[in-house]
Amino acid sequence: MKKSNKENDLLEKVTDAERIKQNSNYLRGTIIEDLKNEITNGFSGDNFSLIRFHGMYQQDDRDLRLERHEQKLEPRYAMMLRCRLPGGVIKAKKWIDIDNFATKYTLYGTIRLTNRQTFQFHGILKNKLKDVHKMLHKIELDSLATANDVNRNVLCTSNPMESLVHQEAYEWARKISEFLLPHTKAYAEIWLDQKKIATTDKEPILGKTYLPRKFKTTVVVPPYNDVDLYANDMNFIVITENKKIIGFNVLIGGGLSFIHGNKKTWPFLATEIGYISVENVLLITQAIVTTQRDWGNRTDRANAKTRYTINNFSLESFKKEVEKRANINFQPIRPYHFISRGDRFGWIKDINNTWSLTLFIQNGRIYDNQNQLLKSGLLKIANIHEGNFRITSNQNIIISEILEENKNKIEKIALSHGLIQRISPLRQNSMACVSFPTCPLAMAEAERVLLHFVTKLEKIMLKYGVEKETIIFRISGCPNGCGRSLLSEIGLIGKSIGRYNLYLGGNRVGSRIPKIYQENITEKEIFIHLKSLIKCWSNERKTQEDFGDFIIRKGIVKEIVDPIFDFWN
Repeated sequence: MKKSNKENDLLEKVTDAERIKQNSNYLRGTIIEDLKNEITNGFSGDNFSLIRFHGMYQQDDRDLRLERHEQKLEPRYAMMLRCRLPGGVIKAKKWIDIDNFATKYTLYGTIRLTNRQTFQFHGILKNKLKDVHKMLHKIELDSLATANDVNRNVLCTSNPMESLVHQEAYEWARKISEFLLPHTKAYAEIWLDQKKIATTDKEPILGKTYLPRKFKTTVVVPPYNDVDLYANDMNFIVITENKKIIGFNVLIGGGLSFIHGNKKTWPFLATEIGYISVENVLLITQAIVTTQRDWGNRTDRANAKTRYTINNFSLESFKKEVEKRANINFQPIRPYHFISRGDRFGWIKDINNTWSLTLFIQNGRIYDNQNQLLKSGLLKIANIHEGNFRITSNQNIIISEILEENKNKIEKIALSHGLIQRISPLRQNSMACVSFPTCPLAMAEAERVLLHFVTKLEKIMLKYGVEKETIIFRISGCPNGCGRSLLSEIGLIGKSIGRYNLYLGGNRVGSRIPKIYQENITEKEIFIHLKSLIKCWSNERKTQEDFGDFIIRKGIVKEIVDPIFDFWN
């Protein structure tokens, strides 16, 4: 049937991403046909975007681009796959299969822990994609909905074995993740070779064209904000009574991405919308997601995230619509308080008299080198450990539910493989996105320079007697927010090769956005500024005053109170 003029006008206005979703046949596209094409290692046309809904990004090694172009070869295409792992919890025995796949079937042989509390493989060739999906399915995992315009991996305060409240919070993270998954069977049909069921596809929550942009969710147990909740679209802060969860404070509209020079984009902290009782979690979840689905901007992707929807309609209007859809009224926010967002390293006793060991993983990159055998060490632990591995939102790993009789054995493995080392507070609280060579959006180095940058900062802090203090330091290769630099006390965001914008003034708990201090500066210039500022902090700070708070108090940068107006001015 011929489309009406009105329908044609609408299709012309929406973004190409919306067209792709509309025409995708519920995320199937022609991915199956593309998998049979052996001429190229990449995906063509719309499939390049559609595979993201299945948890994969097509990438190429940017270090090799010029060389391969001169050889008249296509870029070295390979896929990055991100697992769905609500709350970051995985059985240790399943890690053996994950390690084996990384070793045998990826170009780099590494596993990377992400700050979205899961792991990802880099460098999977197209002809090995079905193998990885079938491996994950065998161990009851998948990569569905870890990328593109859906609800991403749900974060949760890291260790459910710390208390019954933590365990209950993890269960909510898992329930929310399952509740918001796409209903289409495209994933099973394409990657697991399951036959198409002759029923009509429906997406009652996400809709036929899914969400306007990516959507991120957290479940948080105060007083630790280890998930950086203020950077996420929808957040549930645990409220307890008699050591049991009775409800959640709900915060919405957080996000850190922006576009260099585009003043219509800005980072924003998640905002309190109200308190709900525990039995209303899924009703409110559906109401928030469907409101964003229906109200979000589908003609301008730069203005499509939840924070922009709230700004376009007002927080009060968004709240009223959520209440209407859920048939529930929010109650006033209950008291809560955060003291930190870093991981607590070393040994902690669990509620069942077992032990947890939190290990620092620089950049979240698990591999072996001459100084540390991280990958081999974790594999040895996985072979003898009956409990779980728990990935944190700070890219570290917890070995949990360790029996008393295995505690010394696991500690010896960790020590002998370099998994336990003396690490400065600065290093413990550092983070970087992947950036070069695999991220297509990278403007400057991040992961590959973090170690070098942190070492230089450590020397400066030692010189001025503050080496035992903590500074939240993060590097992002571009302004898309993956390294969460805009919730740090010192944040670097890539502008071009070797140049960064320097942001200062975030706080310890992650509830303040830093402001730009210097733009488009080199490494040398960065450290000239930081040396001067750290010296000043050391000499003039109040007792136990954090670096970010000192920066704001001294007026070195202006505090960002309203990011819409303050971020660019």
